Amino acid sequence: MILIFLGPPGAGKGTQAKRIAATYKIPQLSTGDMLRAAVAAGTPVGKQAKKVIDAGQLVSDEIVADIVADRIDETDCEKGFLLDGFPRTLAQAEMLDKILQDRDRSLTTVLLLKVDEDALLARLRNRIEQTMQAGGEVRSDDNVETFTKRLRVYKEQTAPLIPFYEEKGVLRVVDGMGSIDAVSAEIDGILGQSAKA
Repeated sequence: MILIFLGPPGAGKGTQAKRIAATYKIPQLSTGDMLRAAVAAGTPVGKQAKKVIDAGQLVSDEIVADIVADRIDETDCEKGFLLDGFPRTLAQAEMLDKILQDRDRSLTTVLLLKVDEDALLARLRNRIEQTMQAGGEVRSDDNVETFTKRLRVYKEQTAPLIPFYEEKGVLRVVDGMGSIDAVSAEIDGILGQSAKA
């Protein structure tokens, strides 16, 4: 089972990804975590990434793709894995296709969490308000301005992946506006069908 999550920031991808990883006993591969691990391990691609990061630049798609390729060759990925934060662009999606093709593997399902953006914004404002009322500290990235910027980037770069995966017949749309349990149940139904197919 090889899965990808799509959806705007705040849609609940991280929450659902953790649950799926635990339920189906497959690793959740976060791009950031894989990058840090490769740098820490001093792998050839990790050393390459470190040079770029130390120079204060963004790691290229090619380096990210190499890190993903190395990571999915590890034994814990034999039964499958869930990609978190990759691919983010069409170029990365095409790289992933090649990586999987070279390993004679294929994508099982791309889960799109469909949410109402105004409701997400209202949720965010509510969360900030509740945190402040409780005397807690609001996360630095928990603000309307950052959220709006992340949403714009998602629409420009990642949303084009929706028709890309729809054409391949692997895209499944999930109503992300329900409760966490309701969304989980819908995903389980989809993955159950994928497993039978």
